Amino acid sequence: MARLKVFVTSDGFTDYVVAATSRAKALAAWGAHQDLFQSGGARETDDPDLVAAAIAEPGHVLRRPSKVTPLVPKRRPAVKPATPTPSKAAPSKPRGPTPAQLRRIADLEAELEAAAERHAAELARIAVEKRALELRRDESESNFLKRRTELREALHKARLVLR
Repeated sequence: MARLKVFVTSDGFTDYVVAATSRAKALAAWGAHQDLFQSGGARETDDPDLVAAAIAEPGHVLRRPSKVTPLVPKRRPAVKPATPTPSKAAPSKPRGPTPAQLRRIADLEAELEAAAERHAAELARIAVEKRALELRRDESESNFLKRRTELREALHKARLVLR
């Protein structure tokens, strides 16, 4: 009779233990479609408690909660600070903005408004320049079309003379 070996794998929460004669049979019992032993996801164990439980039911997959170290360490007791000695209370901070802060905000708002007005004026100047350039372009285009028509007519007459 073949000697039984005990194999274990885990999904992080549960350990799956099986007694089988080979790794292939352990993989089949777990229903694995890849070699968990090669990737390090499964191993043979010699834990006496697991061996005894698995040998009692060969071929059956036994489940138990995984023995994984917790990710969050246990809380340490809080260290209580020594009782503070009574001292003068710090002066309380006045509520609300100071007059200097209010003046700064008003100055910045005025500066922002002035910058917006300068920008709008510059955009208006650019629009006027753009319109002037468009008129100049249209005039140039019109002059070119007239001159081209005159030259084509002259060329046509010159070619007729050659015939």
